[in-house]
Amino acid sequence: MSDNTFGRLFRMTTFGESHGPAIGCVIDGCPPGLAIDAAEIQQQLVRRATGKSRHTSQRKEQDEVQILSGVFEGRTTGTPIALVIENTDARSRDYTDLAKKFRPGHADYTYWKKYGIRDYRGGGRASARETTMRVAAGAIARKYLRAQFGIEIQGWLAQLGPIRTDKVMDMDTVEDNPFFSPDPSVVQQLEEYMDNLRKSGNSVGARISARASNVPAGLGEPVYGKLDADLASAMMGINAAKAVEIGAGFDCVEQLGTEHRDEITPDKFLSNHAGGVLGGISSGQDVLVSVAFKPTSSLRIPCRSVDVDGHAVEVITQGRHDPCVGIRATPIVEAMLALVLMDHVLRQRAQNG
Repeated sequence: MSDNTFGRLFRMTTFGESHGPAIGCVIDGCPPGLAIDAAEIQQQLVRRATGKSRHTSQRKEQDEVQILSGVFEGRTTGTPIALVIENTDARSRDYTDLAKKFRPGHADYTYWKKYGIRDYRGGGRASARETTMRVAAGAIARKYLRAQFGIEIQGWLAQLGPIRTDKVMDMDTVEDNPFFSPDPSVVQQLEEYMDNLRKSGNSVGARISARASNVPAGLGEPVYGKLDADLASAMMGINAAKAVEIGAGFDCVEQLGTEHRDEITPDKFLSNHAGGVLGGISSGQDVLVSVAFKPTSSLRIPCRSVDVDGHAVEVITQGRHDPCVGIRATPIVEAMLALVLMDHVLRQRAQNG
């Protein structure tokens, strides 16, 4: 399997499977001298963790990260940073019945067709468990971005199923509820919706938005290394992501040019429909990205599929799964935004000093 590395100058390579002994990553290109410790990384991992509420998978991993290399006396040395997390709560027996069956809407079928073999335990490499290491690497990136540029990154749940959660944007309350909702008034509605959904055995999609503020102008390349193109690629690389918007996104279809163009005065831009990126290069405004996540495909509701021999079968997925993967996706989207910005900051420094 190739393409397990993300980034050009700030490179993250992840490894491990959902039900293997451990997951981990190696980070190349981190500048030396950055103060970082396992506790800071742990703070971000806790935000992403399963089992924090009844609305997510009840798999309860400790997610205790170990720094194996690249950090000495609390600071990065400029050498590869190796991080590893042991899997402590995997229940592989829940997947025995799926050894020769393909779950519709999952990567089972395509992995089989590509490799002729697959790890059916929890989806193996295709599991959202892999995103744990993205969050770990993103914690280091966002620490550097904050320390060097004052860049702040925050994400939030913008929509869960039919419920819009971004009509009131009280960002101080995002961390106060299990959904990362910026609107406290809809949390009870979200609780009731998810309780009913979980009882029905079904799942639903969600939309996560994120903002990076204090981003300097000039990041990104004008043709094949566009900042927004790299952002779109990063977000689409997250498990279950099906669509990405930068700035106004699909809403620009209905906008007139006079509305969409972000007029400029001597003091500031008058709007930000472009999402902080013009011609593939950051404008100095907030970088805005939004990601749509599909409903979870692993359900206990029976469905039709085929086995490895092409025979018709019925599939019922056992095990512990998120009825809405978007509930835990906010820290992942934030991490990928941080990794892209970190990579472009180093590329800008290399080219323009």
